[in-house]
Amino acid sequence: METMETKSVSQVSEHGGRRADVIVEAAGRLFFAPGSVRVSMDDLARELGMSKKTIYRHFPDKRSLLAAVLDRQFAAVERTLATAAQDAQGQPFGVRVQRFLLAAGSELGRIGAAQLAAGRGDAMLRQYVEQRVDTVVYRRLDELFRDGHRQGLLPAPPELLSEITRGALERLLTSQLPRELDRTAADLLRATVDTVLYGAIRPPHSGRPGTGDEQLEAVIPTARDEEVGP
Repeated sequence: METMETKSVSQVSEHGGRRADVIVEAAGRLFFAPGSVRVSMDDLARELGMSKKTIYRHFPDKRSLLAAVLDRQFAAVERTLATAAQDAQGQPFGVRVQRFLLAAGSELGRIGAAQLAAGRGDAMLRQYVEQRVDTVVYRRLDELFRDGHRQGLLPAPPELLSEITRGALERLLTSQLPRELDRTAADLLRATVDTVLYGAIRPPHSGRPGTGDEQLEAVIPTARDEEVGP
């Protein structure tokens, strides 16, 4: 039977957990708002209407608070990617890859992961971001390409496709090209995926890559077409 003392401890713990959640949520809004400059713990305390001492009761330093914010951000990314993968089940392999990458690009752009990994924050946090992106996004992408290779849909090495797609994703998230073309990074990622995978995917049980061979055969005559006889 739960005693009054146990209830009191439980209630305090629950209240402390809620307050920590409020701090993390406010920190996320401030630290990762588009165009935001360096935000101090004083700024956060003013935003929350509480003292820094109260914040430090839950998070001993700014680094631990940022780590908690990033944990929450990447948990949301992971949920989105899991939903995208589930929704694409049973779809053609190319559709599965495209939906996964579009979801990944949108989510990483939303949290500014590329900018974080490229230099925002201290070295330890940058390394943390890189590790989380690798775990949440790229390992899933690698497995997706390996699965396509096992099914005979990808004649190209899956490691090569992973490397190309990683580079395209990271570059688009930091490039000015979307703004110059008045397109979103997700739009350009879709075009990139189509371009990269166009010659990589082939239908199941087919001995030829799905690069539009049927269209090429209509343009390039075969030896039989070129035969001329009386």
